[in-house]
Amino acid sequence: MPQRFTLTLPISDRHRSHRFYREGLGLDTIGELAQDGLPEPLQFQLSGEVCLCLVPAEGLGWVLGDRELSPAGLSECLLGMALTDAEQVSAMTDQLLAAGGTLLSAPTRQPWGFESIVADPDAHAWQLYVG
Repeated sequence: MPQRFTLTLPISDRHRSHRFYREGLGLDTIGELAQDGLPEPLQFQLSGEVCLCLVPAEGLGWVLGDRELSPAGLSECLLGMALTDAEQVSAMTDQLLAAGGTLLSAPTRQPWGFESIVADPDAHAWQLYVG
């Protein structure tokens, strides 16, 4: 079972986004503060084990393996699922591929941890990672 679900969206300005989600929606931030006074990454608790992570667009493109994001005016997101260990990441990757997914990034160790990325049949990317 997943430990946490993370919804990640590209943004252009951390402070503007923080203001919208904190003041506009009343969401609480989670995580340690960076030098700019905001959590890094910029995350908000949504409900239970679900959080929203806002990442600068260029950073999200890098996480996706230097793939381009959707053109302006279209939505793009990276859905994340935290798992307990590398073996679970690999097993879930295989399970998603067997269910019709497409491999975008094989299970591998990254600077931030162990992960893989699998797209669903509609090309929505799921990042499976050790959280």
